[in-house]
Amino acid sequence: MFKVVSVEQMREIERAADAGGLTYATMMENAGRSVAQHILQRTPEIAGRRVAILVGTGNNGGDGLVVGHYLAEAGAQVAAYLLKERPADDVNLTRLQGHGALIAVAGADQRERVLRNLMGSADVVVDALLGTGFHLPLEGAAREMLATAGTVLASRESRPFVVAVDCPSGLDCDTGDAAPEALPADLTVTLAAAKPGLFAASGARLIGDLALGDIGLPEGFAQVSKAEIEVAEKSMLRAWRVPRPRDAHKGTFGRAMVIAGSVNYPGAAALAGEAAYRVGAGLVTLAVPSLIQGMLAPQIPEATWLLLPHEMGAISEAAAAVLEPELAKCEAILLGPGFGQDPVTADFLARLLHGSGSGKPGMGFVHPGVAAHAADTTLPPFIVDADGLKLLAGLDQWPRLLPERSVLTPHPGEMAVLTGLTTEEVQRNRLALARQMAATWRHVVMLKGAYTVVADPNGACAVLPFATPALARAGTGDVLAGAIAGFVAQGLDPWRAAVMGGFVHARAGELAAESLEGSASVLASDVLAGLPCALAELNAA
Repeated sequence: MFKVVSVEQMREIERAADAGGLTYATMMENAGRSVAQHILQRTPEIAGRRVAILVGTGNNGGDGLVVGHYLAEAGAQVAAYLLKERPADDVNLTRLQGHGALIAVAGADQRERVLRNLMGSADVVVDALLGTGFHLPLEGAAREMLATAGTVLASRESRPFVVAVDCPSGLDCDTGDAAPEALPADLTVTLAAAKPGLFAASGARLIGDLALGDIGLPEGFAQVSKAEIEVAEKSMLRAWRVPRPRDAHKGTFGRAMVIAGSVNYPGAAALAGEAAYRVGAGLVTLAVPSLIQGMLAPQIPEATWLLLPHEMGAISEAAAAVLEPELAKCEAILLGPGFGQDPVTADFLARLLHGSGSGKPGMGFVHPGVAAHAADTTLPPFIVDADGLKLLAGLDQWPRLLPERSVLTPHPGEMAVLTGLTTEEVQRNRLALARQMAATWRHVVMLKGAYTVVADPNGACAVLPFATPALARAGTGDVLAGAIAGFVAQGLDPWRAAVMGGFVHARAGELAAESLEGSASVLASDVLAGLPCALAELNAA
């Protein structure tokens, strides 16, 4: 299990482990060995390669020295560059010296010549300078050391493989704030548990790939297990798989309704509908403006259709009456992909939500000061995405209009609209904000972006371990929303459906980028095509 803990919680974990007989020295040995193993997995031909280790004064520096030992044992040419002299009885330094490693100290390095040479020639750089206890501002010799290292690395034609031990130096692991000199990593091996700052906007730009390092804690260690936030892993999601019995029929796997599309954005409905099918929904109904149905039908012949009234190709207010009798026949309802923000669609959404379950479609907007009725609890969860979220934000007391534990899927800009914050404020503390708003709104909140956060109003929270530009393309959000709707239709709890949908969607993006040998050419349809392979990986024993 891969948890997320604060810096202080991590200190408590280490203190409890030490009190239980797992000494700090043993934890350091285990940590360094684990980081080295991750490096060897990614650079198996390490023999003869040059490894430069930036070594701080604390335990993080000690971890780095242990990494150096194991890489030297594997045949690497290791050099350690120390921020300050370490004690003469430092066993990890002495052991590394026994391998013939070059040891240099910043204070004795005139004009930083050694540091520049190491950064200019290294095949692998291990950043073990500043650990999780770092807080801004970054000052003194550490700042100069990181600035020089960063300058040299940026000037190289071929960048070495940079590995951060626990976190990139210069990053505050609680807040995610980072110094300008913070060293971006290709791989961060976070020790025992991830830290929240890794998933803030600055952290996500710095950490590269994220891996978990083992410090030797026993499985189910209480202080880790009680942490509320976790990083989604395949082993966790496999336990949520929907059974597919041999005697199943389409009704077994539920009906998803996708209310989507406009003349300006017709493809959104098709992408979302097919995604719901691809993840296993038994029946998908596309409720779209009648004007665009003819162009969509050849794209998704498996769908059934509900043709909606429109004005100039945008869903109109009269569509609420068409939808009203159909809503309770579904297991999941997706609202929003490709809506646009035409005023007639805003009127439609208001009438649909205020009329749902009341038997009186056409109730209109709730005016300021007038209490909104609670949504009908007999309706299935809604998944609200894209323009649906922006239109939703214009309704008074909107959280009360949705069925309980509906799923909201905002990107940072949409989250800003829903909360009244700036996008920068949203990005500053993504984990805490997603959890806060899930509890306040009483709905599942999926805050999208690098390391998407999925928070449940009941307290569960998961971070998706993906950050890829392959998903930075129009239409990929429609695929994601459809996948979530497909999982909800099959009976998954809304929070689990969001986590599952987000995981397979992001992995499909990675697979598409691998297939096309780069992320720049990935289209939403490529991500859609990757869903079956991502699901197959998840289902593999």
